Amino acid sequence: MAAFVDRVVLHVSGGHGGHGVASVKREKFKPLGGPDGGNGGDGGDVTLIVDSQTTTLLSYHHAPHRHGGNGGPGMGDFRNGATGESLTLSVPDGTVVKDAEGNILADLVGHGASFVAAEGGMGGLGNAALSSAKRRAPGFALLGIPGDERDIVLELKSVADVALVGFPSAGKSSLIASISAARPKIADYPFTTLVPNLGVVQAGDTRYTVADVPGLIPGASEGKGLGLEFLRHVERCAALVHVLDCGSLESDRDPLSDFEAIEAELAAYAVEPTFAQGGQGVIPLNERPRLIALNKTDLPDGQDMADMVRSTLEARGLRVFEVSAVSHKGLDPLKFAMADLVRQARERLPEPEEIAAPEVIRPRSVRSRKGRSGEFEIRREERNLEPLFRVRGVKPERWVAQTDFTVDEAVGYLADRLNRLGVEDELFKQGAKPGDAVVIGSDDDGVVFDWEPTMAAGAELLGGPRGADLRMEDRQRPTREDKRRDYEERKAARAATQADLEGERRTGVWAVDQEINRLAGISDDETGTSDETDETSGSGTADEADTTRGSGSEDSHG
Repeated sequence: MAAFVDRVVLHVSGGHGGHGVASVKREKFKPLGGPDGGNGGDGGDVTLIVDSQTTTLLSYHHAPHRHGGNGGPGMGDFRNGATGESLTLSVPDGTVVKDAEGNILADLVGHGASFVAAEGGMGGLGNAALSSAKRRAPGFALLGIPGDERDIVLELKSVADVALVGFPSAGKSSLIASISAARPKIADYPFTTLVPNLGVVQAGDTRYTVADVPGLIPGASEGKGLGLEFLRHVERCAALVHVLDCGSLESDRDPLSDFEAIEAELAAYAVEPTFAQGGQGVIPLNERPRLIALNKTDLPDGQDMADMVRSTLEARGLRVFEVSAVSHKGLDPLKFAMADLVRQARERLPEPEEIAAPEVIRPRSVRSRKGRSGEFEIRREERNLEPLFRVRGVKPERWVAQTDFTVDEAVGYLADRLNRLGVEDELFKQGAKPGDAVVIGSDDDGVVFDWEPTMAAGAELLGGPRGADLRMEDRQRPTREDKRRDYEERKAARAATQADLEGERRTGVWAVDQEINRLAGISDDETGTSDETDETSGSGTADEADTTRGSGSEDSHG
C-alpha cells in the first residue's frame, strides 16, 4: 500500500448559493405588510492551505472528491439562509497547483500559504432586498449561483537547499543518513529509495536541508525508471551534489560515464517557469552549482578509482570530495562546502519584506462576485447560416444564472439590468436586428433568446398582476390609422343601433308591449312606459267612444 504520494488529481467544487424567497408579510390588521423575503446564504469555499505537519498527498489519493457546503435558502420574515461551511484542505509545503491543461495556478510555499481552489456560489436576493421606491412589492426573487467546479492537479516538490543525485545504489541514502538525522531505507539492491527523503544538516552557523532523490538512469527525463516522477523534487534546490559510485561491481560503468549520463538527463529536464532562483529567472538543472562526492572510497578499489578520475573532474572546474558514508571519511569538508553554496544562494535572494499575514490566492472565475463592473463583450457568430450574437462577461452571465425564467417579472428585471449595462446599445452597434439569436454565456450553460429591442426598461412602472411583466405579453401598440379605423367602426355601430331603435318605435312595437303589460297587471311606473305612448293610447280610446255614441244616436232616431 502506498505511503507517499506526490501527485494527485483532485476534483473540487464550491457550495451552491441558496435561493432567495419571494414572501409577503401577513399579520393581523396587516394582510399585505410588504415584502419580507430573505436572501439565500453563500456557498462554502474549498481552500488549500500549507500545513507543516502534512508531508504527503496520500489522503487525496484515496478521496479525490471534495465539496464545500451549500448555502441555505432564504425564508420569510426577513430571515436569511445559512452560509455554507467552507472546506479547508491541508497540503505539504511546496505543493504546486495546476489546472487540467497543466497551467500553474499557485505555488504554495511557506506555512500558512493558501489558495482558494473552488469558490462558493453567491446566494440569491429575496424580494425584500429587491424592493425599491418604484418597485414596492416584487413578486420574484433571485436564484443562488452554483459554486465553481474544476479538476486540479496537486504536485509536491520538496523544498530543499541541496539535492543528492546519482545512479541507483550509489550510496545517496547512506550519505544523507550519515550527515543528518534522516533514517531512509538502506539495502544492497537498486531502487531501494522509492520516495524522496529530507534531512537537516548543521554546518557551523548554517543550517540547510538536503534531499535524497531516488536513483536516476539514462532516459529518466523521458520517463524511464523512477526519475521522471521525482526529478520535480530537484527543481527548488539551489545546488546539486553528484554522488558517484567508485566501488561499482558493474564492468560497463565508471564514475565519469555516470556523471555524464546524469548531466544529460538534468539538461533534458524542463524546469517549471514559476520557480526562480535568486531573482535570476529560471536556471536549468545542469547550470546550477554542483559538487562531486566520490563515494565508497573506503574500499580498496574505490580509492584507486577515485584517484583515477579526480584530476579529470577537477579539470572541468568541479570541486571534488572523496567521502565514505560508512567510515564518515571526508564528510565534514563536504558539509561545509554545501553550506557555502547555500549561503551564496541565500545572499542572492532579495531582502525579505515585513512579515505580513499569508496571502490567500483566489483565482478569477466567470461567476466571481468580484469582477470589474461593466466588463462584457459581444461577438458576432454564424450558426446555420444565420447571425448569432454571443454576450460574454462577468455580470451578464451571473445575472442570467440568477434569473428564474418561469416568472415574467424576473425576466423583465433581467432585461432592465442588461439594458442599464449597455448590452442593448452594443447589440445595435453590432448590427443586430429584431429576431436575431442572442446567447449569453458559453455553449454549455448559456441562455439563447430572440432579441426584441422593443422591450425597453421600466418594468416597475407597468401595471399588471403581481409577478407578471406586461412586456412579455404578445401584443402590439396600435397605430394612428388603427385608432381612426376603430373609431369609425364604433361610430357606425352606434348609428346602426339608433336606427334600429327608431324603426321599432315607429312600427308600434313599444305600444304592443304596453298593452301586454297592462293586461298582466303591471303598472306604468314599473314598465317605465313613456308619456308619448300614454297620450297615443288615450286618443285612440276617446275616438272609439265617440264613434260608439254616435252610432247609438242614429239607431235611436231611426
